[in-house]
Amino acid sequence: MISVVIRSKNQATALAFSLKNLTERYSADIDEIIVLDNLSTDTSEAVAKQYGAKFITIKNFSFGGSANRCAKESSNEIIVIFSAHSYPVSHDFFKLIKKKFQENQNLAGLRCLHASNDYKNFINKVSAKVDPNKSGLIFSGSAFSKKVWEKHAFKEDVPTFEDKEWTKRVLKAGYDIEFVESIFSYEIKRTRKQLFFRFKNDVLGNYQIWHEDITILKAIKGFLMSLVNLIKYFFIDLKYVFLRFIYLVKFIFNKPKKF
Repeated sequence: MISVVIRSKNQATALAFSLKNLTERYSADIDEIIVLDNLSTDTSEAVAKQYGAKFITIKNFSFGGSANRCAKESSNEIIVIFSAHSYPVSHDFFKLIKKKFQENQNLAGLRCLHASNDYKNFINKVSAKVDPNKSGLIFSGSAFSKKVWEKHAFKEDVPTFEDKEWTKRVLKAGYDIEFVESIFSYEIKRTRKQLFFRFKNDVLGNYQIWHEDITILKAIKGFLMSLVNLIKYFFIDLKYVFLRFIYLVKFIFNKPKKF
């Protein structure tokens, strides 16, 4: 069987849908659902209990630390991590994951499909060894082996990309990471504050994991390009605001025949 872990914070509505989906469609494939919650103040705990999920609170959140806690709390050898705003879609989602692990005893993890980049690399057979970023694990819709994790735990001192750092490390250790045709949905709307938080973590992660350095020239170029795009799209949006208004006015005075 498979353990499913959902990392969440104040997403009771999304969590309820995710748990409803898991319990109604995939009960034959999974026998354990764990909600790893980062000090939610909404009804997340009640939602988890409603669907029979194990609810665990984590106080000092880090991406690597939460992933380690996910693995530690799971009872099964195959662990699938989701965020509250992601959920499986294909009917054979977990069956395909189990089949892959049964066929390859050297498998450390599987990346499921949710975005065009995933699908293009999958179809073009771009392996994780060639592109560990876009073909490696992404911890909102990836599966990993608990046995491999017991030998290679996730690093807790990386600000983000704990999944990519682990990907590089286990590949170097001789394990395999592959795609699986399991399809899931990932939908989230982030506030400006959340986007800035993600931006800061991405800068740190890209430097630590992919060695992408930042220079004054790059920072200035990025700043100027952002300003140019801001002004450009402001006027483009303004243009179409007026065009929509003019169209509606014309429509009012020249309505077509109703059917």
